[in-house]
Amino acid sequence: MTKTPITIAKGDGIGPAIMDATLEILEASGAQLEFEEIEIGKAVYERGVPNGIEPGAWESLRRTKVFLKAPITTPQGGGFKSLNVTVRKSLGLFANVRPCVSYDPFVKTNHPNMDLVIIRENEEDLYGGIEYRQSRDVMASLKVISRPGTERIMRYAFEYARANNRKKVTCMSKDNIMKISDGLFHQVFDEIAAEYPDIENEHMIIDIGTAKVANRPDMFDVIVTTNLYGDIISDVAAEVTGSVGLGGSSNIGTDFGMFEAVHGSAPDIAGAGIANPSGLILGSIMMLTHIGQGDAASKIHNAWLKTIEDGIHTGEIYREGVSKEKVGTEGFTKAVIERLGAKPEKLTPKEYPNIAGGIKLPPLKDPVEVSKKRVGVDLGLNWYGTADELADKVQTCVNDNLKLHIISNRGTKVWPEGQPETFCADNWRLRFIADDGQEVKTSQVIALMHRMNEADLNFTKSVMLHDFDGKPGYTVAQGE
Repeated sequence: MTKTPITIAKGDGIGPAIMDATLEILEASGAQLEFEEIEIGKAVYERGVPNGIEPGAWESLRRTKVFLKAPITTPQGGGFKSLNVTVRKSLGLFANVRPCVSYDPFVKTNHPNMDLVIIRENEEDLYGGIEYRQSRDVMASLKVISRPGTERIMRYAFEYARANNRKKVTCMSKDNIMKISDGLFHQVFDEIAAEYPDIENEHMIIDIGTAKVANRPDMFDVIVTTNLYGDIISDVAAEVTGSVGLGGSSNIGTDFGMFEAVHGSAPDIAGAGIANPSGLILGSIMMLTHIGQGDAASKIHNAWLKTIEDGIHTGEIYREGVSKEKVGTEGFTKAVIERLGAKPEKLTPKEYPNIAGGIKLPPLKDPVEVSKKRVGVDLGLNWYGTADELADKVQTCVNDNLKLHIISNRGTKVWPEGQPETFCADNWRLRFIADDGQEVKTSQVIALMHRMNEADLNFTKSVMLHDFDGKPGYTVAQGE
């Protein structure tokens, strides 16, 4: 068999240790791989590269189209961007797939029958990292949900369920609050679900859905959700199985795959020799199935299951009376290699086909044309007085057909007829709506902004308001 080139990165913290362990197991299994190593993470950030990856490393990734990545440490704050998000978005890795399985009775869990897969949209939502400081006191993040991005992840979820003999797909969103963005996510789910009558479907609000994942994970089969929600509930689900350290994941695009552990770089135990390499091992098994080396994937997975079954456990899952031997990274790696070729007796053995390429999706639907009419504008500005004082000053700037409709603060209406108990920060949103039903011209908005600027009302943000097919493309404020 011709060796498949893959790009590897050893990362930070415990990353080098668990990557060395995983590579040792891959080589011992007979997997036909050729490794190209790139440097990512902390050292690259410290060299002044704000996204943690050197430009030259992209050449290897584009050439191999397969990336086995250990955890990295992303500096907090400042101008640093998450490398995970950068790679996912730059290479179009739109689907994050995280199997969450319990290994009862060998790993302690309250949910012995748990076997679910979380499919997380990987490119949009708040993880776009589009943020603004709007004033002294107010910071804002922009949540972006698109129809094509949502359609793609929904179809992937149903195709994944069909390909893996899963019976149900559950969508989770918060469309009772975010009626436009999460509302679109739910709407497209319903549209795509109708095309898969052989698969049961349901929708849950994310808060109760997360509670159910924590308490009744047996209710679920495949869960599809947005980027932030998926990040949270996949860690909840992984912990419920018994340990986040046992979670592997894949990030899939149309012609690229990135494979990793769910957990982070754990710098507090780096160098101690106690890290559990299981998450990255299971990620590498997903990689092998992606490139069509199912025999090696089956061999490693069954050896890993046999190791868990035989009670050879690292410290975070070790239990007196159940575990037989407490080992570190090196001991666990050796135990898996010794069991290559064996199969578990109580846990379910795994068999993977030698078929490369993953799930193929049909083309996106053609967009549906809609009529669009500009009906007003929202203007954000800093103000340190009261809402009534602000309204009085703004009213002197209003003419043409644009009239001050409401003033809101942190999403809550404060004028007209606001509640005196409402707490206000120093950034305000003023909504101007055309009062004659005519379409608002750009020149009218510019003229209004010029008059307000002359009145020393300084802007932080402007957003045009539109109707689409006669329906508002914007939400009302709380209390409006």
